[in-house]
Amino acid sequence: MTSKDLAKYIVDFFQKASKDNNIELYNEFSLQHELGIYLRNLHQFANYKVQFERNAEDFFGITGTVKKEIDIVVYNDKEKFAIELKFPRNGAYPRSMFQFIEDICFVEQLKNKGFDGGCAVVLVDDPNFYSAKGLKTGGIYAYFRGVKPTPIQGSVKNNKQLSLVIQNKRQVVWVDTKILDSKLANTKPKYEPAKYYIIEI
Repeated sequence: MTSKDLAKYIVDFFQKASKDNNIELYNEFSLQHELGIYLRNLHQFANYKVQFERNAEDFFGITGTVKKEIDIVVYNDKEKFAIELKFPRNGAYPRSMFQFIEDICFVEQLKNKGFDGGCAVVLVDDPNFYSAKGLKTGGIYAYFRGVKPTPIQGSVKNNKQLSLVIQNKRQVVWVDTKILDSKLANTKPKYEPAKYYIIEI
């Protein structure tokens, strides 16, 4: 398996969930759970374990990373892949965007320390994460807002001057999805048209 293969299965999940009334995504935990169960049930993953919230240090012996807990880990005796997920529901745009970048940094670090790769996945239903219309597009916003956001690479700081280093150029490409269509979700809250991106690492 490669990170590109893993990303393809995640795209397939979003497409399936857009048409399946039994899959409701309403917070980050539901996304983590539904995606993990979906992957586990695919025959392509028959020889892999799909597990949640594995500690990189305690379980894999990996230290010196920006985070410890891996949202979803797909592994067997020969390969290890990490999936980091974000589904922010309460704004806090600069902080959330910095966390998006932190996930990319984390998966890069895991790959440098023995993982075969992984994906950083973000799902949003708030246009303020991706729209440039009447909104700030400088600083950290530049990596996520607009038709073609600025590629993420090098040192990225937040307003507390914490710094993350992204080794390779990572381009956010937002994809439209009906996964949160109001007809498929609870009547409250009212969902906006949703978008997601997947960055292969």
